[in-house]
Amino acid sequence: MKPMKTWMMATILSCCGFGALTSCSDDETIIVVKNKPVELQCVKPDYLKPGDKVALLSPSYFTPMETVEEAADVVRSWGLEPVIGPNVDKMAYGRLGGSPTERVSDIRWAMSDPSIKAIICNRGGYGTIQLIDLMTLAELKASPKWLVGFSDISTLHGLMNRAGVMSIHGTMGTFLAKGGTDKSCTMVRDLLMGNVPRYEVPAHTQNILGMASGVLVGGNLCTIAPNHGTQADATSGKDLILFVEEIGETMRNVDRQMRILQMNGVLDRCKGVILGEFAGCGSEFTYESIEEMLHKMLEPYHIPVLCGYPGGHGDVNLPLVLGAPVTIDVRADGAIVQFDIEGVQQEVRTAHIAAASTPLSARMRMAGKRE
Repeated sequence: MKPMKTWMMATILSCCGFGALTSCSDDETIIVVKNKPVELQCVKPDYLKPGDKVALLSPSYFTPMETVEEAADVVRSWGLEPVIGPNVDKMAYGRLGGSPTERVSDIRWAMSDPSIKAIICNRGGYGTIQLIDLMTLAELKASPKWLVGFSDISTLHGLMNRAGVMSIHGTMGTFLAKGGTDKSCTMVRDLLMGNVPRYEVPAHTQNILGMASGVLVGGNLCTIAPNHGTQADATSGKDLILFVEEIGETMRNVDRQMRILQMNGVLDRCKGVILGEFAGCGSEFTYESIEEMLHKMLEPYHIPVLCGYPGGHGDVNLPLVLGAPVTIDVRADGAIVQFDIEGVQQEVRTAHIAAASTPLSARMRMAGKRE
C-alpha cells in the first residue's frame, strides 16, 4: 500500500478539525495537531436561600475535623445548613483527604442529593488530578449546583465548566474557619445568595489596554496546565477570558506552564487574560515581576491583559464565576470585570479591600507547597 499523499492527509485532518501539515522534506512531514475547540455553554446553578444545605468536602488534602466544624459554624451563621461529607474524616498517604474512591464518593454523594445546593471545598493542596477519570461530565451536569474553591480545586472547576455548569473560584473552608468575616469570605456568601460583583480594579503598569468578552476559565496555573487534553480541560473552549494565579513557583516554571498553554493553542483562543496573585513567586530572571514576563509573552496576541486582580493565594481572594460570560475593560485609569449573568449587581472597588497579613510560609503550607 502506497503512503497517503500529503495533500490528502491534510484534507482529512482539516475536515476533522485538526491543524496543518508542515513539510520539511520530500521524505518527512511534521503533522501539527491541534484539537478543535469545544463549545463552553454553562448554566448558572440556582442561588441559595435561607435553610439550603451546603456540603463541606475534602477533594484534595486532608482537613482536621475541628477546622471543618469551625467552617460549618460560619456557614450556619449565613442561615444555611452545613452537611459534612461522609469521608471527610479520612486520610490517605499522610496528606490526602481519603483515597481517590472515597473523595469521588463524597463528590457524587453531594451532587446526587437534590437537597444540597452548593459544595464548599475545605482546602486545596493536591489530589484532584487523581479524580479526573473517575467521574463523568454527565453526572456533574445532572443536578447543577455551585462548587466553591481554588488552588488544586481548579481541576474540579475545569470538570464543572466542561460539564456545562458555572462554578465559583473563591475561598474555602479552612479560611472560613478563621472567622469568615473578611471580604473574601463574605463575598462568597453574597455571591451564593445572588449578589454578583462588578469589580473595579486599579491600574497596573503591566496592563495591556483594551476591552474583550468571553467565557471565564482557569485558576491555579500549575494545576490547570497538566490537565490539557483531559475532560477537565476548560481551556479547550473558544472565545476565552483566561484567569491564572500561582504561589511559590519559580519564574521559569510559571513561564513553562504558560508555554504549555501557548503551544497547545490556548492563547490563540483567548480574547483576554486576567492575571491574579503570584504570591512568593521567583525572581531568578531580570524581569521586574511575573507580570512583566507574562506581558511580554501576551503582547503579540493584541488582547487586553488585566494585571493585579486580587484572586488566588494572597490575603485577599475575591470570588470569580468560572464558566460565566464576562467582559473585561482595561483602561489607562483602571479596569472593570463584569459578569453577564442574572443577579443583583454589587459594585466592588478592589483597591479599598484589605485583609490581615498571613505569613507567606503559612500560605505555602495551605497550598501544599511546603511542609
